[in-house]
Amino acid sequence: MKIDRLIGILSILLQKEMTTAPELAKHFEVSRRTINRDIETLSQAGIPIQTTQGVGGGISIMSGYRMDRTILTSRDMQMILAGLRSLDSVSGSGYYGQLMEKIQVGSSEFISGRDSILIDLSSWYRDTLSPKIALIQDAIELGKRMEFSYYSPKGDSKREIEPYYLIFKWASWYVYGYCFLRKDFRLFKLNRMDGIALGSDFEKRGEIPAPYISNEEVFPARGRVKAIFDPSMKWQLVEEYGTTSFTEQPDGTLLFEQEYSDDEGLIAWILSCRDKVTVLEPESVREKLYRITSDIVCKYEEVEK
Repeated sequence: MKIDRLIGILSILLQKEMTTAPELAKHFEVSRRTINRDIETLSQAGIPIQTTQGVGGGISIMSGYRMDRTILTSRDMQMILAGLRSLDSVSGSGYYGQLMEKIQVGSSEFISGRDSILIDLSSWYRDTLSPKIALIQDAIELGKRMEFSYYSPKGDSKREIEPYYLIFKWASWYVYGYCFLRKDFRLFKLNRMDGIALGSDFEKRGEIPAPYISNEEVFPARGRVKAIFDPSMKWQLVEEYGTTSFTEQPDGTLLFEQEYSDDEGLIAWILSCRDKVTVLEPESVREKLYRITSDIVCKYEEVEK
């Protein structure tokens, strides 16, 4: 992409006293003519670039124009690098690792000691997520429509969207765009998407509403659950919902109260707690749990026969 090349050229010029068009052309694997056009673009953008001819000549930035790295403290640099490293944990291209190297060049005096912040955004689905992320990034940058199969609790569907944002929220990746099926902007979870293909070009719409990605939007409340947990489950409740999600009863059991977004997700979580929980409310969830567990018992009784 041209913008990546322009940033790369500017980075080199900020770090070296002088370079040449052939060196830049070889580094970025483009023609000298392309590099000359890039230098002209940077000059038009207000970067004071000068070129000198003859032996020892080349391309440089006018003396005195340098990025003052002292405005970034060691803590600042650590935070920037931690953020880039976290993105590289889900990137299949290694782009962010290369960007980290560019930032670190000439900045070693501001980066001392071991990294104190390590962020890994990768998941069990990294092998399938990375290609999706790269493809969606291309679609957004190139202005290409996307077509894919989507699997949700409401059923399977074929979707076509104009993608605008790639979003990481609460341990999951989403793409936000205009959905032609729903005639509105929608949020799609990457793990539920399959068979992604780029379609025709599109022009960005005049007004694009910012994606609303609060917890209420991603996990809209559908009801409130009330349940009694065994004391041995305290660590799990603290880890997943915090210490204010339950009240310790005189007998040691834990009275848990929390809003939930859908019955299926709640039931799956309750079942994962085995016999360590008893749901009190709502009655509809109690009835579903009774039917499910009764069906499970019947299946295993048939196996025993």
